[in-house]
Amino acid sequence: MKALPYAAAALASVFFSQSAAAYCYLVYGPDQDIVYRAPEPPVDMSRQIHETLPLVAPGSTLVFSPDSHGCELTINKLPLASASVQRIRPARADRG
Repeated sequence: MKALPYAAAALASVFFSQSAAAYCYLVYGPDQDIVYRAPEPPVDMSRQIHETLPLVAPGSTLVFSPDSHGCELTINKLPLASASVQRIRPARADRG
């Protein structure tokens, strides 16, 4: 019976971790039409968005939300998404 609290805690952590990881990424083009919607980010999120998003979708806006409702239908009108992100040079260290 001592294992029951541990099993319940493990099960609860699984539910909380799944809900915390559910995101929806939307990219609105310059004309405010949705050009990208998916649970995966359209750009490298380890970089600053202002560095990467203009390379993939110039003049666009990225919006992301922890709510994944409506994200199951993927929209991807970004032809440069995979090619542009891979060509970004690593950030340089400050020299000052």
